[in-house]
Amino acid sequence: MPSEEGKKVSQENTELSQQTVWMLAVRDNRDSEAFAALFDFFAPRLKAFIMRSGLSAHQSEEIVQDVMLTVWRKAAMFDPHRAQVSAWIYQIARNRQIDILRRERRPMPEELHEEPGSEADASQILALEQEARRLKAALGQLRPDQREIIEKAYMGELTHQEISQQTGLPLGTIKSRIRLGLDRLRHELRELKS
Repeated sequence: MPSEEGKKVSQENTELSQQTVWMLAVRDNRDSEAFAALFDFFAPRLKAFIMRSGLSAHQSEEIVQDVMLTVWRKAAMFDPHRAQVSAWIYQIARNRQIDILRRERRPMPEELHEEPGSEADASQILALEQEARRLKAALGQLRPDQREIIEKAYMGELTHQEISQQTGLPLGTIKSRIRLGLDRLRHELRELKS
């Protein structure tokens, strides 16, 4: 005869959705068959959900793959008392979708189109090297906190939000350091030219 605790667990399991049972098997036992069932259930639904936002089928499939990989990797974080498995998985999907849209909307530098046979001559190479040295010297004159933020933004191609997440600094501080650093950089570059 099952104990009171066994009856409670059994009763809880009957109240859980099939998807939650699969998710708990993945979380608790790293059950690959349960994960395959989760994947088969959620993948087509996620793809349709993501495509409704205007992304292509290819992009949607990539996001679905990424989301389901995250579900496998972060299964230990799933708590059926805090969220239904569908809500948890769709939240992961929404976050991935936002990341992709942000990346696509980031302005990219225009590509340089060179005519065939227009290789740089020695004087152009020398001028570029001199500019690079001046820029490096000017960056060296910045305060370390300003230099770090400017390097992350312009050389690391990170958004202000990504820099904030990496450093733990408020967004306003990031923007202020970039603005002040660029002003100082312009001043230093003018001084180096004269």
